[in-house]
Amino acid sequence: MTATTTSRVVIVGASAAGLAAAETLRREGHTGPLTLIGDEPDAPYDRPPLSKETLSGAWSPDRLPLRTQADLDALDLDTRYGREAIGTSVAEGTVLLADGTEVPYDGLIVATGVRPRRLPGTPAHVLRTLDDALALKDRLGPGRTLAVVGAGFLGAEAASVAAGLGTHVTLLEPAPVPLAHAVGEDVGRMLAQAHFDHGVDLRTGTGVSEVVPGGVRLDDGSVVEADTVLVAVGSRPNTEWLTGSGLTLDDGLVCDEFSAAAPGVYGAGDVARWHNRLFRTSMRIEHRTNAAEQGMAAARNLLGAQRPFAPVPYFWSDQYDLKIRAYGYLRGHDEMRIAEGSLEERKFTAVYRTGDRLTGVLAAGMPPKTTRPWQQAIAASTPWRQATSLLEGAAA
Repeated sequence: MTATTTSRVVIVGASAAGLAAAETLRREGHTGPLTLIGDEPDAPYDRPPLSKETLSGAWSPDRLPLRTQADLDALDLDTRYGREAIGTSVAEGTVLLADGTEVPYDGLIVATGVRPRRLPGTPAHVLRTLDDALALKDRLGPGRTLAVVGAGFLGAEAASVAAGLGTHVTLLEPAPVPLAHAVGEDVGRMLAQAHFDHGVDLRTGTGVSEVVPGGVRLDDGSVVEADTVLVAVGSRPNTEWLTGSGLTLDDGLVCDEFSAAAPGVYGAGDVARWHNRLFRTSMRIEHRTNAAEQGMAAARNLLGAQRPFAPVPYFWSDQYDLKIRAYGYLRGHDEMRIAEGSLEERKFTAVYRTGDRLTGVLAAGMPPKTTRPWQQAIAASTPWRQATSLLEGAAA
């Protein structure tokens, strides 16, 4: 089923993906009723700054909204902020809200994102919403102690900000090398050294069993004491409300290469698992750029464009004085090579192979232009042998 320009469209998720979908629908000529449902009371706002500028105090909350109220008003949306979706009937074309309201639709875009995983025991801080960031910010500063569980990008960014504010930070990671599964062991060790150099007590190979009053209990039974605990051990896609809908759920809402989960139903952003034909695999990407791009693609395809969504994913991370940028799909790669610069100086460009193809590039401490040729090569499905010859030619 393809929605017409006058159909009733419902977007569940007042997020970057949901907003991008709403704007695209209007831009592409959709004049029918358009409902935007979000479980937070706020209009769509930007999340990446929460673990960076918001947490550090560099930005006030009023810098986070993605659009002005006038921009939102121009979209002529039926906004349902602070209203949780608890179910949908694809057969009947309705979304059920927690207050008992049923919202009818002809086309549905699911953009409900993810929520943080938690640990057993005493409630601890997580970092997903503006309220989360503000609550954690109040606990940071000189003389304070923070235990961060999980040295992924979110945990690393929070540890970086907290250390910069004078907080004594203990960063706990069960893997031998942080982020090795994503960026490779060599780059992971470089990132680990950055933590050490900035006074963070990074402990790898260290599992946490539970949060306890005044700290966390490790798998060996010992306790790491801390005034505040931040749990950053990944996320779960918000798909429970889709249970029983007939839609396929498997670590996200399963979609095809067009981001379609069923006729007239599309997924976008962190919650969507779709087949990216460029990388010949199913993926679910939790990055801001992908959310906006997939929101736009889902909206166009709902209106009948039927163009495969096959981007080169992009993400960035700020840790201490390092600006990290990456393109492609690095997870599960088979090989990493340094194309330019050096890990020791923390100024380098690394390229990644999966199978027989170039599939990723990551740069740290380098200008943005250094990654552009590699991004283009990834988009062109460049064979690794050809990419290697380019490396060898540059070295010569």
